[in-house]
Amino acid sequence: MKTTDSFPVCHKPRHQTCSVNVGGIIVGGGAPVVVQSMTNTHTADVAATTHQVMQLANAGSELVRITVNDNDAAAAVPRIRESLDAKQCFVPLVGDFHFNGHRLLSDHPDCAKALAKYRINPGNVGKGKKHDTQFATMVELACKYDKAIRIGVNWGSMDQALLARLMDENAKLSEPQDAHEVMLETVIRSALDSAKQAQDLGLAKDKIILSCKMSVVQDLITVYRSLSQRDNYALHLGLTEAGIGSKGIVASTAALSILLHDGIGDTIRISLTPEPGAAREKEVIVAQEILQTMGLRSFVPLVTACPGCGRTTSTYFQELASQVQNYLRTQMPGWKVKYQGVEDMSVAVMGCVVNGPGESKHANIGISLPGTGERPVAPVYEDGEKTVTLKGEKIADEFEQVINAYVERSYKTK
Repeated sequence: MKTTDSFPVCHKPRHQTCSVNVGGIIVGGGAPVVVQSMTNTHTADVAATTHQVMQLANAGSELVRITVNDNDAAAAVPRIRESLDAKQCFVPLVGDFHFNGHRLLSDHPDCAKALAKYRINPGNVGKGKKHDTQFATMVELACKYDKAIRIGVNWGSMDQALLARLMDENAKLSEPQDAHEVMLETVIRSALDSAKQAQDLGLAKDKIILSCKMSVVQDLITVYRSLSQRDNYALHLGLTEAGIGSKGIVASTAALSILLHDGIGDTIRISLTPEPGAAREKEVIVAQEILQTMGLRSFVPLVTACPGCGRTTSTYFQELASQVQNYLRTQMPGWKVKYQGVEDMSVAVMGCVVNGPGESKHANIGISLPGTGERPVAPVYEDGEKTVTLKGEKIADEFEQVINAYVERSYKTK
């Protein structure tokens, strides 16, 4: 098993896919898996959309998708781009088009130029000859402005004509497949056929990213495993309509972790339904934590903390673990610019003597808080050695100071 300084890496080699340049961010071709997200503001509201894009980018989203659904939204896109650039936020923007993308891109050339990638759903581009004409218009504009395209097929909006044809063909077989299997095949074929059509229209293969988003974990795994074996397009992973709260996080993690372990996937989005009042950035943090836990990328030092039991005293160690994790995320933007490799640092916050000292010694820096009946002291370990014992009411602040001093002392400046 290959290891890094802080956690094991046990995933399989990445599938070799085409490299796609999306506004300076490389997707596929062996590049690190890219984290992306999507706004939920009205795009025509330039100030609100700019603000949310910046929030997502600051949280670590490397691509941000925005809805472009009408003329007001399309007209706002170049103004959003200008506003972001003025604020030194250069995250590439992806335009999400359905039904009328051909018209919006044609009527708003500044929008077409400002976007780094167009998202097209083949099932929502029209029917029959209209489909071919409207799809061709979007592809031709992507060629004209040298833009990438994500051909994104969703379970709920697949190509109905293709589904009907494949169902008819299946019914004529001596041993027909289950209807569900035909539907999964329709999703895959829709993506691949549309990609081939785009190439026939002049779009280079290294401008195409494919996705086949499903809402059921097992279906998503089946579809992407098949898709990855049939061609080498760069692949966008995501469980669509994942849900709210822990359900959405668990389902997305279950599906994407298996595929990432198999070496499948070049960019990911976690499609969480935000809880009322919750920050949109949570989907970015979940995506980062999946990649970091899988040993594929490092973003911010992660905190190891015990779950608590009858041995632990009150909720103090839980509060400290949360405070330390938030402190690390807050400090990370500045640390990352200044210190090399600090994102790989491991931190432990433990609640009693059972596993506390051992886990703390295994981390780069750790603290073992006193449990019920234990001495009211908290030894701190740095690289396996006890360096200081904290006690009193300011343990949290003092431990943050110890962490900061450790970073300054242990990581090379860039």
